Amino acid sequence: MRLLIKHATLIDKNNAFHNQKIDIEITNGVITAIEKDITPKEDNHVITKENLYVSKGWIDTSVVFGEPGYETTETIENGLKVAAKSGFTDVLVHSNTNPAIDNQSVIHLMQNKAQEKITQLHVVGCMTKNAEGVDLAELFDMKNAGAIAFGDYKKPTPNANLLKIALQYTQDFDATIFAFPMNKDIKGKGFVNEGIVSTKLGMKGIPALAEELDLERNLSLLAYTNGKMHVPMISTKKSVELLKEAKAKGLHITCGVSVNNLVLTDEELTNFNSNTRLMPPLRSETDRQALIEGILDGTIDVITSDHCPVNVENKRLEYDLADDGSIGLESIFGALQKVLPLEVIVEKLTHHLGLLKENPIRTGTKAKLTLFNPTTDWTFEPKNITSFSKNAIMLGKKMKGEVYGIINGEKSNL
Repeated sequence: MRLLIKHATLIDKNNAFHNQKIDIEITNGVITAIEKDITPKEDNHVITKENLYVSKGWIDTSVVFGEPGYETTETIENGLKVAAKSGFTDVLVHSNTNPAIDNQSVIHLMQNKAQEKITQLHVVGCMTKNAEGVDLAELFDMKNAGAIAFGDYKKPTPNANLLKIALQYTQDFDATIFAFPMNKDIKGKGFVNEGIVSTKLGMKGIPALAEELDLERNLSLLAYTNGKMHVPMISTKKSVELLKEAKAKGLHITCGVSVNNLVLTDEELTNFNSNTRLMPPLRSETDRQALIEGILDGTIDVITSDHCPVNVENKRLEYDLADDGSIGLESIFGALQKVLPLEVIVEKLTHHLGLLKENPIRTGTKAKLTLFNPTTDWTFEPKNITSFSKNAIMLGKKMKGEVYGIINGEKSNL
């Protein structure tokens, strides 16, 4: 199969053609030519789109689908379709499943379900058995089965010694631990940001300290062990400062942030829409601005959609009883363009944390590309949702930018 992408503006600051209009020829999934103008051959499938832009394939580092066990929220098959439609060639899928992803069998099941799909699924195995934070899971066995990292999805590790042992043990096979920071004792029964808004609304708050204290502890453990850690999501100003200091010390640390915390604040809570109930919670405007600065100065490495499907019966409840989470794949690009420059967005959506193989846009490499138009204005509505679950925090929000699709080797949805 021969594809020819015509007149596309390339966004890749490490490429000589950055910000230039080019043609890209792809033969049997491999880039065979990149030039200013390529004459189509008879067997070329020519791709032309309005105001076409192209970048390396986007990666989402924090996604859950539900399967196995909660297929009504999202199946692997449909979740990967949603990801491809949203511009992602790769997704890191975490355990929000039953059984938990804590052994080879579950990993093999998920990999089999993901075969031949356009978007590639990468499994983040649980750090502890059943993600309960008591005993280490079979980390080395899962690594051999294809797990690319380990972490208990959005669950902190109260036992500091257990996290220390995990950071030490995984050095033997060069693995990364995903450590979600949240002190359970300080969090208590809180479910939104502790601040002026929560006080006015009479909601139980989660102090910023709950995240920051746990993060300080985790960074101390990282310094002691010299392991490799990724902080999946931070949400406060001080967390940005702590990560900046840790990086300056040379620790093996990366971190991410949810699109929701970059775009929205706890002011969204005033209508008691349970789609705004998230973990980490939406914070203050001061925190949001600090997160933006953390993106711009390189402290924060990746942005995630934090795609977390929840069934309607677990979401349309009284606010304090509803489950945390929002879907986000379909809206992440359009929402980010309201707060960040295009080049920065692409940089943060293509960072692979050292966990995936680098796929530069050059001749002789596998084609992993995302195609999009950054200038389209639209509003996110229910008709834009192809996820099984409809718990979207961005519903009704103004968006900017349209994803056309992806090319991932010999597969494409264009």
